[in-house]
Amino acid sequence: MTEKILFLTGKLAEKQLCQILDSMQPEFNYHIHQLGLKVAALMTADMIGRRLKETFDADRILVPGRCRGDLKILSKILGIPVERGPNELKDLPLFFGKQAQKINLDHYKVKIFAEIVDAPNMTVKAVIERAFYYQSQGANVIDIGCLPDTPFPLLETMIQALKAEGFRVSIDSLETDDLLRGGKAGADYMLSLTNDTLWVAEEVASMPILIPAQHGDLSSLDHAIETLQQQGKAFIVDPILDPIHFGFTESIVRYHHFRQQYPTVEMMLGVGNITELTHADTSGMNALLMGICSELNINHILATQVSKHASYAIKEADTARRIMFAAHENNSLPKHIDSGLMSLHESAPFPYEFDEIKDFAAQVKDPSFRIQVSHEGVHIYNRDGLYTASDPFELYPKLDVKDDGGHSFYLGVELARAQIAYQLGKRFTQDESLLWGCVTQTTESNIDLHSFKSKGTTFD
Repeated sequence: MTEKILFLTGKLAEKQLCQILDSMQPEFNYHIHQLGLKVAALMTADMIGRRLKETFDADRILVPGRCRGDLKILSKILGIPVERGPNELKDLPLFFGKQAQKINLDHYKVKIFAEIVDAPNMTVKAVIERAFYYQSQGANVIDIGCLPDTPFPLLETMIQALKAEGFRVSIDSLETDDLLRGGKAGADYMLSLTNDTLWVAEEVASMPILIPAQHGDLSSLDHAIETLQQQGKAFIVDPILDPIHFGFTESIVRYHHFRQQYPTVEMMLGVGNITELTHADTSGMNALLMGICSELNINHILATQVSKHASYAIKEADTARRIMFAAHENNSLPKHIDSGLMSLHESAPFPYEFDEIKDFAAQVKDPSFRIQVSHEGVHIYNRDGLYTASDPFELYPKLDVKDDGGHSFYLGVELARAQIAYQLGKRFTQDESLLWGCVTQTTESNIDLHSFKSKGTTFD
């Protein structure tokens, strides 16, 4: 039996909704009901409950995406499901096209080792706070980085405190003394051992991460791998990713060659040499690096957040690993899966053409300003006219709001957002903040240690 959907809308959007649904040639039947208000975005659940007198034999009701209120209660009152559609009518085809194949991002394979690079200079409390923050961003293992020629008297205390709080921990040093101390304190992993220092793995239970004894020489790993395999001891190999112009391409080749030689050996990719040492937005770098991990079956990365431009690297890596896992599982390109890495641009930034915006403006009969963005620029309109510019300063003299400070401030904020959206190619929706992907979620400045339900470690 063909589903029937009731679409609720307002006067200004009714004509366009009809056109879009007709052009879609949907596999469902539908009825459009104009609820008696001008702007569909102002619709609320309470208003629907008061004004909707019949459901037109529909199987479900679709309301505008910005409809406020509790739709679950409304569904119970009306006796059929009431759901929010997309914010923009132009997104209806995508909305129905994606609904049947919504992709789950709950799963991933790559584990993130988040390095605290300056741990020897920090207090135990500060390290615990940083660990909780990194965990909230997606880290699976907290990596305690040692510094050359720097005393680290709190190393054991720090690792034990992290373990007491439930973290998995790695100790990161090329000095065997640091590795032994960290391993005996309970570290789960040791970075990094070579064939020459493999004896450390016999002294502690920590899982070793191996690197070549001579940089770039994969053959120097063969004996260590053979030894650990004969002992039945788990290990991970990191062939080392080099910075751009300092061996980057050759190191990618090295990873590929190692995977061909050792198809089942667990591998690690240290992404910091790219994200930290390249002044470009890190979201794209993480997407590409996680794509390499997916193709080469690399299930561990070492990530850092030191440089200011890389201050969201762990969260981006977390988002990227989930996207790549989903794409791999669905045998698809990593497109249209999630927008978390689309920080600066969007795949469909301007839903309306200028001619369509002109049609909207011609229907407006009230003094309230509407702001929209298209390829032609920023548009603001009310009953008195439609004005377009790429620079909001050109619009101010035409708006007649000089004597209304509050209104001027509001329009200034909204027009500034619209200008940014126009310049970058982002989706602008009046009265809503611009979306910047995963980077505008949790930040370290609003992380409170007490919110993590500490298990009572004493931070001395």
